[in-house]
Amino acid sequence: MTMTIKKQKTTILLPVFALAMLTACSSNEKKDKTLLNSDSAIAVTIATPVMNEGNTISISGQVESSQTANISTRVMGYITKLTVKVGDHVKAGQLIASISNTDIIAKRSQADAMIAEAEAAMKSAQKDYDRFTILYKQQSASAKELDNITLQYNAMKAKTEAAMQMRNEINAMLAYTSLTAPFAGIVTQKLADAGNMASPGMPIVTIEQSGTYQLSAAVPETDIKQIKLGEAVTVTIKSINKTFKGKISQINESSQFTGGQYLVKISIPENEKKGLYAGMYANISLLSLQKTEGATVSEAVLVPLSAIVNKDQLTGIYTISSNNTALLRWIRLGKTYGDKVEVISGLGKNEPYILSAEGKLYNSVPVKVKK
Repeated sequence: MTMTIKKQKTTILLPVFALAMLTACSSNEKKDKTLLNSDSAIAVTIATPVMNEGNTISISGQVESSQTANISTRVMGYITKLTVKVGDHVKAGQLIASISNTDIIAKRSQADAMIAEAEAAMKSAQKDYDRFTILYKQQSASAKELDNITLQYNAMKAKTEAAMQMRNEINAMLAYTSLTAPFAGIVTQKLADAGNMASPGMPIVTIEQSGTYQLSAAVPETDIKQIKLGEAVTVTIKSINKTFKGKISQINESSQFTGGQYLVKISIPENEKKGLYAGMYANISLLSLQKTEGATVSEAVLVPLSAIVNKDQLTGIYTISSNNTALLRWIRLGKTYGDKVEVISGLGKNEPYILSAEGKLYNSVPVKVKK
């Protein structure tokens, strides 16, 4: 009887022990899997949208030199010498190009000959004038004779002055055949080569003054009334990841030659000019608290452009789901304000989004928020 009871106990205890072992293994596997998912989750940084109150104006602009010169000639002739190339630094007064001057030198020689002839004739006429003036005082010559001699003398004098004026004009033309830099700067364009025919007013070289940068922007007529001289603006240059403050320094009040856009100049602080190059594109934004009649000031939900995801023709932003996974949410965008963009729909003003990640994001990938 005792032996039978022992066998039953042994038979019953083995399944219970096996079940306990299986349960423990299953629990360990779940823990290991959880730890594995936590370790493989992508670390992300989250943020909430920036709220922008007021009417923000956003325009596009370009960095330009505040002083630019197109070097051209006022005379027609072949370019005999071109001493610079694009990228060269030049000094004020440095020779840039020479234009053929053979014809002009020949004209100057003719003018010199005319002056010599006119001066000789004028000296002869002056002698006659002096002599007849004395004879007239002595009543040895009539008033009519003196008048005739006086007319001849004045004519020779005028002829001499005209010849000298012609020589001055020719000398000025000769000076235009040697083109020099009006200020120190850098050559940004070379529009002709040695041997080309240069026409009056045709640009040969463009020089920009180094380091004297400003911004030029075109403002539509709907916004121009809200822009004032001296007003502060925020400038963002994406190509070099640079953001700084500038001021409206000039407003063109006419749009006749700019296609309905008003040209605006923006000054750049001296300490912000380092690293800038003429031609760089910039986003310019300014906050105007002026309300138009009947309008209300609304809040704009802004997120960084770097957080936006573009797929095909859709635009989205990554958020975090309740399961701590990445979730791509499609949104609709509005205006761009510097390095930020307005979210019209798809993301609430208090909803967090993924600002950056330490790995590639896609739907349902596990993520963990960096602390």
